[in-house]
Amino acid sequence: MVDRLIYPAYLDSMKTRREGRRVAKKIAVESPTMAEIELAVKKIGYIPEIENEKSYPRQAWERTGRVRVKNSNDSAKNDIVQAVAAYVRAIRNEKNRTD
Repeated sequence: MVDRLIYPAYLDSMKTRREGRRVAKKIAVESPTMAEIELAVKKIGYIPEIENEKSYPRQAWERTGRVRVKNSNDSAKNDIVQAVAAYVRAIRNEKNRTD
């Protein structure tokens, strides 16, 4: 049973690769929320567990939280992060269309 961790910094277009962004800028979004990441994890078929009081190790002073992806031993972490990023972008686009 392997769990993967996804921090908002992985998907944040305002961060550089050195600051922790793990996806290309074209699929990253500005300041992704925990709710968006949780919904994206559900959409790709995994069970999310939100941990609000956690901080990204590169920015230990900032409590951004993280999402634990439960039982994700069938996929590589990078594949999950890329899929979550694509879904968060789609969620943002859908939200902007309805506003």
